Amino acid sequence: MKNLNIIKKNQDFQKIIGLKNYKNSKSFVIYYRNNNNLFKYGVSVGKKLGNAVLRNYIKRVTRSIVYDLLEKFEHKKVDVVIIVKASFLELSYDENHKQLDKVLLSI
Repeated sequence: MKNLNIIKKNQDFQKIIGLKNYKNSKSFVIYYRNNNNLFKYGVSVGKKLGNAVLRNYIKRVTRSIVYDLLEKFEHKKVDVVIIVKASFLELSYDENHKQLDKVLLSI
C-alpha cells in the first residue's frame, strides 16, 4: 500500500479552509493550499449527512477514490481538504470518481 499523507489535525483543516482557495463540484468542495513537500489530503463530512455509520462510509469511499487517483496527483505539492456535500449520496461511485478527478485536476 502506498504511503498516504493524511491531514488529521483540526488546526490544519482550519488553516487550509481559512485561505479560501476552493473549487466546487456537485458532490465536493475542495479547499487547497500550496506546500513545499507532498500531496496531503483530509476528508470532512458534515453531521447533516446522516448518522456516524453513514458518515464513516462516505469518508471510506472518498478515501478510496483519492487512493485511486493518487498516481495523478502525488506530484502536486498541495494540501487538500475535501468536504463532501449531500448530493454525494445521490450519485454512483463512478460519477463521484469523475467529479473528484475533474476538480483535483483544476487545482
